[in-house]
Amino acid sequence: MTTDTEEPTLTIDELAARAGVTVRTVRFYGTKGLLPPPVLGPRRVGHYGREHLARLALIEELQHQGMTLSGIERYLQRLPPDLSARDLAVHRAVVASWAPDTVETVTREELQRRAGRPLGDEDVERLVAMGVLRPADGGYEADLGLLRLGVGLLDVPVSPEGIFAARTVLVEHARAAARELSLLFRGEVAERDARDVRSLSAHMHPLVVQALLTAFQRSLKEELGEWLTEPSEESR
Repeated sequence: MTTDTEEPTLTIDELAARAGVTVRTVRFYGTKGLLPPPVLGPRRVGHYGREHLARLALIEELQHQGMTLSGIERYLQRLPPDLSARDLAVHRAVVASWAPDTVETVTREELQRRAGRPLGDEDVERLVAMGVLRPADGGYEADLGLLRLGVGLLDVPVSPEGIFAARTVLVEHARAAARELSLLFRGEVAERDARDVRSLSAHMHPLVVQALLTAFQRSLKEELGEWLTEPSEESR
């Protein structure tokens, strides 16, 4: 596992396993320019990092949306070349928001395959606490749109109680924002034809999600910046 500032440490086999794809797929994406080349280490062994993993997740999401390979190439070419894993995750979240809810009942084996990594009992419990999974007969009901995000949070040193509290805060504020925006748009389209309303909704959905993500990302960066620059108790 790497952070945004750590050196890439994943071999191609480890990257493929974490992303839930084959090594052949990783190499294919590399030859098509969809995936940046690895960092060459001793004996010219390629090493990959979180940016590669995040880019593979974005490619997978674009495929789920029905985008062709050429369409994915054009989409990725429009992105800045130096995006971090965090930035790529934001783009993936926006793309995923275009799709309808996708909840499937999966076995424990299928769950691990979709997660791209082994999942212990504690990992599964944390995913249940996040609302990503729900126990069901023969397996789990999995929100596939949130699964990769939830798996990523497994490596964050936060207790299940902390994650659940954070989820509650996010859901409450997201619903409040959605309610206010819905009332605003209803006032704008009240006198229009129903087809115009549906068309506006379809076009506004990804734009609104992108705006919310961008605003939240900037606000969180400012809050964290203020928190990290506050003098500690020892220095006072």
